[in-house]
Amino acid sequence: MNAYSKESISDLIFDKIDSIIVVDAKNDSYHTIKKHGVFENFLEDNGSYKSLIEKLWFHLNDNSNKIAEEYHVFIPMIGEFKGKYVDRVKINWENQIHLVQISIYPLDETASHYLFMLDELDNCEYLREFLTDRKLDTIQSTFLFSMYVDLIKDISYSINVSEISNDPMNYDVKYSTWRQMIVNMIWPADQKLFLERTDPDYLKNNLEPGRTTSFDCQMKNLEGAFIWVKLIFSRTETTNTDDFRFVFMVQDIHDNSLKLFDTLKRYEELASKDPLTSIYNHGRIETEIINSIDAFHTKGIPVSFMMLDIDHFKSVNDKYGHSVGDIVLKQFVKEINEFIAPYNFTIGRWGGEEFVCVCYDMKLDEVAKLADELRQKISETDFKKVIKLTCSIGLTEVKKDDTAQIIFDRVDHAMYEAKTNGRNRIITN
Repeated sequence: MNAYSKESISDLIFDKIDSIIVVDAKNDSYHTIKKHGVFENFLEDNGSYKSLIEKLWFHLNDNSNKIAEEYHVFIPMIGEFKGKYVDRVKINWENQIHLVQISIYPLDETASHYLFMLDELDNCEYLREFLTDRKLDTIQSTFLFSMYVDLIKDISYSINVSEISNDPMNYDVKYSTWRQMIVNMIWPADQKLFLERTDPDYLKNNLEPGRTTSFDCQMKNLEGAFIWVKLIFSRTETTNTDDFRFVFMVQDIHDNSLKLFDTLKRYEELASKDPLTSIYNHGRIETEIINSIDAFHTKGIPVSFMMLDIDHFKSVNDKYGHSVGDIVLKQFVKEINEFIAPYNFTIGRWGGEEFVCVCYDMKLDEVAKLADELRQKISETDFKKVIKLTCSIGLTEVKKDDTAQIIFDRVDHAMYEAKTNGRNRIITN
């Protein structure tokens, strides 16, 4: 043992370590003293410290793809080491994964200069690390981000970004600063909710010790794509009720959310559509009418209404049966849909053989011309088994001070007039 001196140990370390780097964090620079193996091409002789941090930590696991630009605001914080630090990271070079152990030593009291020592681990070490990661992934695979928050000290620390590394990052940041940094990653429409629910006063006033709160929103992942996530705040239980410490986590719920939205959409359509004709049912078209009236009053969008009734439809059911009547109703709707397709119109089944069409962006006189063309089209159409049909149409438009009930009554009266005045005609009210 006495044969080993300080100089011989230094030479041995220099010989054994794959890469040795001296960093000047204050001036954003690094100088490579030694590089061997994969590091010969991976590292520059001299370069930007920020780019070194990005190469080592700020890429997605198992590949070299850079993370979204918005997340680069965290790079300077990761580069501040307050003491000795050891980490294992995966780097990708020429489509091959290399597991690297990093040892970092501050070279001065101001922690502005560091010594980086990088060693590539052999296949055995890589396999052991890989199997450990797989066990962790079964527990943490859905969590993208986690950190510890102390609201009294206004600090966030033990920050872990699972897509970058399974180990907590060795830095802390003021919680108030973090909120303003992370808000840019939130979907614009969700930013107000994010700032409200992450506000320190909100968390203090609404979360008892040991309780958890969460909300869903869209957030950019590390690749820059917006995904659905669940933001979770859990207040830790301590003996001091004025101790406001929280665990914060971001959970990836994107795939499950898309499936849920798809299911909700299907149920929404079932609740909104007439099962026979597949157009809006009475309740949904009534809502459309009310919304269109509001659009007229608030935005000045011209809106007219068309109520259509099939003439002598009862005789169709009596003569041919309800199954033929259903066929006629579906064909009648098909003819109307084809006719109104070029226009900003919405149709719904009011009940029985009556239908209502909401006509956006069009004055009443223009709608009246189209309604007469539609009436004529219906009268010239051959309907299965019945051969010929006609319809009566009532028209009106939204006026100042109109309410939904006033308009319902007016368009219904116009359609009734068309029926009592001989049918197969339009009446404007």
